[in-house]
Amino acid sequence: MTTTGTYTPKPGAAPLGRMIRAQAVLETKMLLRNGEQLLLTVVIPALVLVLFSSVDIIDTGRDKAVDFLTPGVLALAVMSTAFTGQAIATGFERRYGVLKRLASSPLPRWALMTAKTASVLVTEILQVILLTAIAFALGWSPHGNPLAVLLLLILGTAAFSGLGLLMAGTLKAEATLAAANLAFLLLLVAGGVMVPLSKFPQGAQDFLSLLPITALSNGLRDVLQHGAAMPWGDLGILAAWAVVGLAAAGRFFRWE
Repeated sequence: MTTTGTYTPKPGAAPLGRMIRAQAVLETKMLLRNGEQLLLTVVIPALVLVLFSSVDIIDTGRDKAVDFLTPGVLALAVMSTAFTGQAIATGFERRYGVLKRLASSPLPRWALMTAKTASVLVTEILQVILLTAIAFALGWSPHGNPLAVLLLLILGTAAFSGLGLLMAGTLKAEATLAAANLAFLLLLVAGGVMVPLSKFPQGAQDFLSLLPITALSNGLRDVLQHGAAMPWGDLGILAAWAVVGLAAAGRFFRWE
């Protein structure tokens, strides 16, 4: 006769919180080990900040170049991680069947997305620390409300994450790679990151001001450079993009 006892180790899935933490750590390590991702998330924003702050190329009026550029580069860092990097990585995970296998594990699909979001946030924290240190070394003198900056970064992350996941979940991996990199380059020039929006024709300004990268860079610039209390207009644009992007990603994302 066999007695009933407690198996050690106990069979079954780990607690949900532990699974999410483990997946988030894995996602972060994979992101930081990827050379292309590091180029997008760290090297390019840092080079843009150092180069264009040190060389008199951009006409920023009476403002110091670093004071104008730093908010835009912070916005660029958020876009590179939450949109470009996440879209490319998730697109190829989908192509190679990684997402299909993960979806069959005890980790729920929403928890997998939570882990990916946590990985993006960790990477962005590292980006902000590095870029802020570089900016201070170049003579940056920020102003404004830290809460407004935090809200802008959170809503910007949500907006770009939704758009990145939507692209990765609906296009083929190669198309995602091309489209995400093209969008990165176009928005780097036309999104108010390096070039003031006032340099564009009025019709183009009206359109560009509605883009998430422009709302994020202008909002951060209003707060950090001009000391604005709370840029409600830019926050509203980012919130609208976040709702639409995340809802569309949740509706149309294909795991296979």
